[in-house]
Amino acid sequence: MLVLITYDVNTETNAGQKRLRKVAKVCQNYGQRVQNSVFECIVDATQFTSLKIELSEIIDESKDSLRFYQLGNNYKSKVTHIGIKESIDLEGPLIL
Repeated sequence: MLVLITYDVNTETNAGQKRLRKVAKVCQNYGQRVQNSVFECIVDATQFTSLKIELSEIIDESKDSLRFYQLGNNYKSKVTHIGIKESIDLEGPLIL
């Protein structure tokens, strides 16, 4: 399933800046960055649960926020892109 993850981490302190880097790194392990604080991740149910747990352990719920949008398995008909920075097909062949 395709999951869209958005986050807003308070970076007014060094601890907040560290949390921001950690959140981004975890998200990169599961998918691709499509905007500054937005990631697209193709995961199964177990990976999605692990991802939510990992991220919830990093953020400070009194200062930061996370949002998960589950677009499902038929996501290709639900995503439209306009402009530069076209995303890669995460399920397509990897050509280096």
